[in-house]
Amino acid sequence: MSGTVAGFPGAGQLGKLGFGAAGIGNLYRAMPDAQATATVNAAWDSGVRYFDTAPHYGLGLSERRLGAVLREKPRDEFTVSTKVGRLLVPHPAGADATDDEGFDVPATSKRQWDFSESGIRRSIEESLERLGLDHVDIAYLHDPDVHDLAKGIREALPALEKLRAEGVVNAIGVGTNSAEAALECVEAADLDLVMLAGRYTLLEQPEVPLLDRCVSRRTGVVNVGVFNSGLLARPEVPEDAHYNYARAPRALVERARALAGVCRDFGVELPTAALQFSLRHPAVVNVTAGASSPEQIADNAARMKEPVPEELWAALAGVPG
Repeated sequence: MSGTVAGFPGAGQLGKLGFGAAGIGNLYRAMPDAQATATVNAAWDSGVRYFDTAPHYGLGLSERRLGAVLREKPRDEFTVSTKVGRLLVPHPAGADATDDEGFDVPATSKRQWDFSESGIRRSIEESLERLGLDHVDIAYLHDPDVHDLAKGIREALPALEKLRAEGVVNAIGVGTNSAEAALECVEAADLDLVMLAGRYTLLEQPEVPLLDRCVSRRTGVVNVGVFNSGLLARPEVPEDAHYNYARAPRALVERARALAGVCRDFGVELPTAALQFSLRHPAVVNVTAGASSPEQIADNAARMKEPVPEELWAALAGVPG
């Protein structure tokens, strides 16, 4: 089977740290074009060569902004992924509509679920138009558990396997917040990658059967959401920290603070440990982190390179959950 991350062209360029482009799609707040451009360029300058986007992110804005920078770079020096499953279609209300899925953009279009082979092919073609590139390296089925997991397994994953066989994309996978849904997809199809959001992090350090199965299936895991919506993103955990896109429960705030205290004892800051922990499972081939400014990019890149004593991991594992 092809399902090893080393088995497709460009895989070696994923690197340890990737750039998640939801932020430049105006996630939660608008940013000027110049800031988006500077952020992507900062990622490139820091050595990042893997860039992930989706039509869902800002109703195509993320793809357009990312492509505007990447098409000026040597195409054989970077890997780009996008997602399928949601098409963008004209919004009946036109410019008077507002986006209701967290992106600060005019909703001149709306998202329409489509897991059919024709819809997936159309999604890839339209993403290429927005990106201004001749191909994407990786296509993920986006959030099948949110829409229709059974249909995703029955229709969308075979369509992606077909596109890979035709050379339309180099690698295929699934992107989801659900480790259970991802495991069903891994068992059902020959996937190169799983993009797993927020389910294998320092905060919870769970036993995730998906990860062990990915090792045996030779399916790489791209770990995202490793700061748990910001709860682990700062050295000192504030009262109003977020978890899973909402205000963090008090118990989780206290656990994060306990983790931060152990990190301090070893001379390490909490975000550094959060980033590096998320690479420790042998299934994980890359950690992709979002950023909305060049400063965030530089901070993530520096933290990924900081030395962390091996003894810290055992001490963190002993923090009561």
